Amino acid sequence: MSILIYPTYFPSVSHYVAMVQAESIALEVEDTFQKQTNRNRMYIYSPNGKQLLNVPIKHSLELHQKTKDVKIEYDFDWQKNHFKSLEAAYRTSPFFEYFEDELSPIFQKKATFLLDLNLEIHELICKFLKFNSKYSKTDEYFKETTLVDFRPLANGKKDTNTFEPYTQVFDDKHGFINNLSVLDLLFNEGRYAMDYLKRQELQSIFSDFKTI
Repeated sequence: MSILIYPTYFPSVSHYVAMVQAESIALEVEDTFQKQTNRNRMYIYSPNGKQLLNVPIKHSLELHQKTKDVKIEYDFDWQKNHFKSLEAAYRTSPFFEYFEDELSPIFQKKATFLLDLNLEIHELICKFLKFNSKYSKTDEYFKETTLVDFRPLANGKKDTNTFEPYTQVFDDKHGFINNLSVLDLLFNEGRYAMDYLKRQELQSIFSDFKTI
């Protein structure tokens, strides 16, 4: 299948289930930015359970600002906080140290635009997965598409997919937490992550969703 999907901040497991099983991928880059979506947030498994990590953005006077024009805010050191949160969550996981050296520069460079950060993250995750992700980028926004529309995955509230449990660092405290950032899968499953993604099924009927 050929799919249309948003590049988000360290995307969810469901994002990569969709992508690794697709024949071709188009990344939506002409959308209008929507707050409280995974465009600028991810969820990880912290010692206290599910934790949100949010990328702050500069406020704009434009009512319908495109995501590709959204700039990242660096008034406080959110990058340091995000990486410290990842360390607290996954330092004892089987594969954190395996990915750490290539991952940490993401939290040191200061990308100007959110989209550029998300695209760089996508390339890095694909490298970690050994996934040859050839993709195109949209040059115009269409509410309706002939591609399989996975854009609603960017809204975590609409993504009700459930996946096969795997061992997580703090599952003895809080049980299995489903569909976190793909980093959770990578840190816990390492080289088996790609096989895991290929085995999963997307249960949600996305044709019933309105594009966000």
